[in-house]
Amino acid sequence: MSTIDFRPAEPGDAVAIRDVTRAAYAKWVPIIGREPLPMQADYERAVREHQFDLLVEHGRILGLIETMRRADHLWIENLAVAPEARGRGLGRRLLAGAEDKARAGGFLEVRLSTNAAFETNVAFYRRGGFVVDREEAFAHALVVYMSKRLGSGGAAKRDRVAGTL
Repeated sequence: MSTIDFRPAEPGDAVAIRDVTRAAYAKWVPIIGREPLPMQADYERAVREHQFDLLVEHGRILGLIETMRRADHLWIENLAVAPEARGRGLGRRLLAGAEDKARAGGFLEVRLSTNAAFETNVAFYRRGGFVVDREEAFAHALVVYMSKRLGSGGAAKRDRVAGTL
């Protein structure tokens, strides 16, 4: 049985992150008539500036999630699963990892955006407990902003004990 490791990205992972992202988003090019923004990103820079967590099997990246800490929430910038690894629950595992990271950082909310044309992605996030906050036109697309409130869990309990809530 294969083991999938969950680990933070290192600078040397940037090319593989780019390749997985480009492969994952390629299916949307015919739908929207252009490359989605994650396909155009500078991953050398992104790996230096943002947090990436990777699902790796036999040294190969199968999925990734890119997150950024904001003042009051954890932002998911990108979630990508290699096409050949879809259907294995990796996207759910990446989202759960982001939620754990948010709680560990004291956040009670996770937010993201996606293109409204990516209907399966919107449905995936809804199944994961995300709700649509708003939709906004941007660069010939409709962007769907979504969020998920997290259970109070340990972070909120710790804050109450420390008197910060």
